[in-house]
Amino acid sequence: MIAEARELFPGGVNSPVRAYRPVGGDPPALVRGDRGHVWDAGGREYVDWVGAFGPLVAGHAHPSVVAAVGEAVAAGGPFGVTTEREVRLARLVRERMPSMERMRFCTSGTEAAMSAVRVARAATGRRPVVKFDGAYHGHSDALMGSDGLLAPPYGDLDAVAALPLDEVAAIIVEPVAGNVGVVVPPDGFLPGLRRLCDRHGALLIFDEVITGFRVAHGGAQQLYGVRPDLTVLGKIVGGGMPVGAYGGRADLVALVAPDGPVYQAGTLAGHPAVMAAGEATLRLLDDAAYRRLEQLGSALEEGLRDVGRVARVGSMLTVFLAGEAEFAGFHRRLRDGGVDARAGKAKIDGAAAAVVLQAWLDRRG
Repeated sequence: MIAEARELFPGGVNSPVRAYRPVGGDPPALVRGDRGHVWDAGGREYVDWVGAFGPLVAGHAHPSVVAAVGEAVAAGGPFGVTTEREVRLARLVRERMPSMERMRFCTSGTEAAMSAVRVARAATGRRPVVKFDGAYHGHSDALMGSDGLLAPPYGDLDAVAALPLDEVAAIIVEPVAGNVGVVVPPDGFLPGLRRLCDRHGALLIFDEVITGFRVAHGGAQQLYGVRPDLTVLGKIVGGGMPVGAYGGRADLVALVAPDGPVYQAGTLAGHPAVMAAGEATLRLLDDAAYRRLEQLGSALEEGLRDVGRVARVGSMLTVFLAGEAEFAGFHRRLRDGGVDARAGKAKIDGAAAAVVLQAWLDRRG
């Protein structure tokens, strides 16, 4: 299968982060998952430390999620009109993130981030955008190219203040940096960004594709007590199904078509099966679930301290090692021991949902 995939897809993958080039060898040909475990085509079992790169907080094939998706698929769709499932999921999102007064569902985090920037540019009449060095907000030209982008170091508030913020449309930030491994925001950094945006008339966009509903009930904006103007969501809001969302202040979202001039559309946005998976997942994440996430995340952090430097916020966790060779060796040892881990560079982002460590503990007694 892997050999045929290389003939069909660039690098044999449909997303470059799935390739194992940083660590060598081939990824396992996985065919099935159940909670915190996955199985390859040869029947070998692994503990899953990938979790679909974050959103499977409830694990693979949770019965509640499977039942909700099955019910939605059996009911038909997509219908080309707004459905009750979209309304129910949006209501849940707003209850958890009150800053998202209104929102728009789309089909990926890339699309959501691109659209949020488009709204910010329309609202302010400005073009430049501040993102942070090493951050990833999807692969749209607006957030990967150099056109109108300023990229100071993450966490350096003085470097941000030195920029021409009076000309900037927005500052977009991962509240907890995740693309370069987990980097905890320094004290005062996020509130400082809020003050700078208010002072200079720029909008503050939180990209919570990774942190949303994982680091806290209401995401990083609840955890750190900072209210953004716009929020970008993905991954978990669809329970691991293809999804994105952006939203925020009602006056800003009113700029989006058909209410306003900012055009954005998507044939499959709000797909019933995706909305069902997202609603079922969010309903599983109650206060007890977050206490369990913190308990198990802390235990995993403690257990990995002998391996390297561990950075963690809730269920986001990274082990930083001395270099790529060291990480490749660690990754091989994990895989040989039955752990499927993310094949990043000089890091392992466990995205450790509760089911992950619990599965490991169950197997080891």
